[in-house]
Amino acid sequence: MQPPLSVGRDSMSSAKQAGAGRREFGAASGNAMSMTWAALHEAAGVVSTLAGLQPEMRKPEIRNFPAIMRDTGGWRYDLAKQGVNDLASFMEPGLAALLAVSARGVSPVPAALALWHEFITTRTALLALIPPLGIKRRA
Repeated sequence: MQPPLSVGRDSMSSAKQAGAGRREFGAASGNAMSMTWAALHEAAGVVSTLAGLQPEMRKPEIRNFPAIMRDTGGWRYDLAKQGVNDLASFMEPGLAALLAVSARGVSPVPAALALWHEFITTRTALLALIPPLGIKRRA
């Protein structure tokens, strides 16, 4: 029988030293919508490539959308979160299907173009949630 593990000062300090080279991130870095938004755009880049399109240059309002919505708060933020989740709900299986088709040697271009257009249409609707300049964001 082995003795029970004990967490003393020595083991705690060695654990801190083990993670000493790691960066510490604030609460904002763990925002689920921000991470999902970034992942969606990575996936959209793959879809764009499979569709034979040029990579998209993202404008600041696209890159900063999660932060803008978080700062805005209220019903706009709630709709943005739901919309991003909805976008992910069709992009994930759509990309998986495109990759499966491509792996079989079949051209994914028509389906990739359809998925790309659906992504752009949905993203455009989400970007419309950004408040006009006259509306104050919450602090």
